[in-house]
Amino acid sequence: MNEAKQLAPEIRGAYARYTFEGNLRNSRVACILVVILMPVGYLMDCFVYPLDKSDLLVLRLMTSSVAALVFIALRQPGFPPALYRVLCTGWYLAPAFFISWMIYATEGINSTYYAGLNLVILAVSSVIQATLIESAVAIALIVLMYIGACSFHPRPVDARMIANNGFFIFCTGAIVLTGNFFYNRLRFREYVLRFELDQNRKQLEESNQKLLELDQIKSRFFANISHELRTPLTLLIAPLEALLHRFTLDAETKSLLSTMHSNGMRLLKLINDLLDLVRLESGRLEIKAEPVEMTEFLKGLASAARQVADDKRLRLETHVDPALGFVVGDRDKLEKIVLNLVFNALKFTPSGGRVELRAEKRSEQWVLIVADTGMGISEKNLPHIFDRFWQADGSSKRKFQGVGIGLALVKELVEIQGGQVTVQSEEGKGTTFTVTLPYQAGETVQRPAGTEPPDADAALAENGSTVTSEEWLANLYRRAELFPALTPVQESLRPVETSRNGNLPTILVADDEPDMLRFLKSQLSTRYHVLEAVDGQQAIEKASQFLPDIILLDMMMPEKDGLQACREIRERTSTQTIPVVLLTARADEETKMAALSAGASDFLAKPFSTTELHVRIKNLVESHQYQGKLSKQNQLLESTIEQLKDTETQLVQTEKLASLGRMSAGIIHEINNPLNFATTGLYTLRNKGKYLAEEQREEYQEVLKDVEDGISRVKNIVSDLRMFTHPETESRDLVEVTEVLSASLRFLSSEWRNKVQIEQNLPERHTVWANKNKLIHVVTNLLQNSLDALKGKTFEHEKPTIWIEGRVEGDRSFLVVRDNGTGIGKEHLDKIFDPFYTTKDVGQGMGLGLAICYRIVQDCDGRIQVRTEPGKFCEFALEFPAKG
Repeated sequence: MNEAKQLAPEIRGAYARYTFEGNLRNSRVACILVVILMPVGYLMDCFVYPLDKSDLLVLRLMTSSVAALVFIALRQPGFPPALYRVLCTGWYLAPAFFISWMIYATEGINSTYYAGLNLVILAVSSVIQATLIESAVAIALIVLMYIGACSFHPRPVDARMIANNGFFIFCTGAIVLTGNFFYNRLRFREYVLRFELDQNRKQLEESNQKLLELDQIKSRFFANISHELRTPLTLLIAPLEALLHRFTLDAETKSLLSTMHSNGMRLLKLINDLLDLVRLESGRLEIKAEPVEMTEFLKGLASAARQVADDKRLRLETHVDPALGFVVGDRDKLEKIVLNLVFNALKFTPSGGRVELRAEKRSEQWVLIVADTGMGISEKNLPHIFDRFWQADGSSKRKFQGVGIGLALVKELVEIQGGQVTVQSEEGKGTTFTVTLPYQAGETVQRPAGTEPPDADAALAENGSTVTSEEWLANLYRRAELFPALTPVQESLRPVETSRNGNLPTILVADDEPDMLRFLKSQLSTRYHVLEAVDGQQAIEKASQFLPDIILLDMMMPEKDGLQACREIRERTSTQTIPVVLLTARADEETKMAALSAGASDFLAKPFSTTELHVRIKNLVESHQYQGKLSKQNQLLESTIEQLKDTETQLVQTEKLASLGRMSAGIIHEINNPLNFATTGLYTLRNKGKYLAEEQREEYQEVLKDVEDGISRVKNIVSDLRMFTHPETESRDLVEVTEVLSASLRFLSSEWRNKVQIEQNLPERHTVWANKNKLIHVVTNLLQNSLDALKGKTFEHEKPTIWIEGRVEGDRSFLVVRDNGTGIGKEHLDKIFDPFYTTKDVGQGMGLGLAICYRIVQDCDGRIQVRTEPGKFCEFALEFPAKG
């Protein structure tokens, strides 16, 4: 938006120049039209005004002459823009002036030539496409000329003609101005879009040029850095080979040297591939054509790859058409093509599969086919399979390593030799690469003995034998090509750990690179008991199983990468406090923040110092051990504090209940005597009512009923208090639940009948070991609470319902009362069995009902539990012994 505002003056200036140039061209066209059409109008004059045709012809010729002069002036260069703008008005002012003169010379307001002025007005908008202001000025001048011509004519003015001609001139002007307004808006928008498109095109051209330059710089950089890396790599590999072949070394030293040598060869192959890509891009890669005996060539390459195939339990088959014989081609490039395709097939084919290498002659071409029964390639990925640095799985948890160079190099090496490569694949069934190259039969060549490049390994093995540096380097580069980029299956298998060894701290190391895993274990095994994992999932499982003191995770691993593994380790309660160190080759800030956000305790970028690794691990292990000790002490203290709190709570509750019992006993004694007096007086008053007048008896009975209800309520409260403070230890027996339920429903029938739906699901002969009277009290109380809850809820799509269900499980008998009422809020759940705790309004209950139920159930060796969801349901479950 800000950029658009900044460009607005520039766009408007460019648009003004654009419209000026357009108006200049269109004005010249308009002048030509005036020069031609005005004399042609003489033909109309001969019919309309035959007597004045000569005078009219003169006026027409004068108009054409003025228009011609304006046309000539507009074609002259060097005039200032202001003068050109004035001249541009000449083409319409001249005909408007002379047409007004013709109106004056003929019939004035009655002249039919006013229509000519309409044509001029239309031409101002349509021919030169004038701006809104220019059109308004032109129309105003034309109208003034017409008014002047009509005013100076001697003939009296006819009001009807004024209305007629004025209306049409006004309508023409209004239409022209309206159309001109919208046309110019559209024209300006179109110009802005075209202007922005031009600007974007220029920017794209500049960006494209910069990208081309950057691409060239990148290619030069790759070429330079690859050349520079080759020298130190050669100086590393040569001494390593000398140490491995000339000296007798212990197993540990030899293993370390072999690891260094194999990774050096991998790096050399990658550098060689990059150099080939750069040479292909710059056009400096030359084709060295020579006769190649295809059977021997392809079977030799298959033999080099057979060790990898055997290690993965794959069947590698080779078929070469005998008709091929010797083929003219570039041996080195063909070797790269075959090895890249074969090793690629071996990498993505699971154990037990098959890889086929086949070559055959087809007319004027020969075809190389590499087919496998591997995992296949999805249809959406097939178009990108030959793109540089592209991988089907680019995530940090990909199973197969690589940089995405191999197939891109194959494609370009094939195309530089005039061939093409295609791929066919089906997920889960396999992939087939087909390389088609021009066939040119080569002459049979017998290679003289001793012309093969000497093998460096053999030369070094024999004391005193030497080879030239060029031969040694050629041999080294060829061995790098043959060096497999796959991890042997045996090396990727890890031993199964069973338990902790000794008193050493335990460290779990997870890395999918066997060389790195072996190196880390060799560095850490003297100070720690080392557990190994080859992927993120295995690391999570072993962390949960062995609970190590520290975990070392590589960032990029199959199944689950280091970040995901770290998150899941932190989510598990048993492992969330174990320190985790992430290792990665990415040292940017974003990667560090991602590692720390995932819960990593520390972060180490490759390459790293082993001294730094030891120090960081030591600090984290000691910190973890101190935290473990501190955590145990805290748990012990917390447990002791909780026990003290529970003891204190029990003492307080016991004392409260004892005090409550003493107080309730006193209250009951003091209340019972007045209640008896009130009951006797009420009986006397009811008998006296028959002596009252008839009209007073109804009101008198209502008052007595209210008093009786109040006394009855007080009696119930006293009864509840007595039961709470003096729990009776009545005898227990097997109680029929159906009888208890029938009695409770009968007591409450006036409250639920025709109002609430009761659904019962009780097994036949369902009994509990309890006191029948007390059980009736409990069930009645629970049903009363359910009915109260149903009254407080409005039902739309369901009926108010109480479900009563019974069941027997082993030696325990259950009775469940559930309603779909208002439920109980979570804030009340831990208090509902407390004495005198109630959520009802004042006067609707004392809060003793559930407390008494709780005590009764406990006295019967049972339990009472509640489950609820506010606004949906409430469920009380009673559990009793099934028998005594």
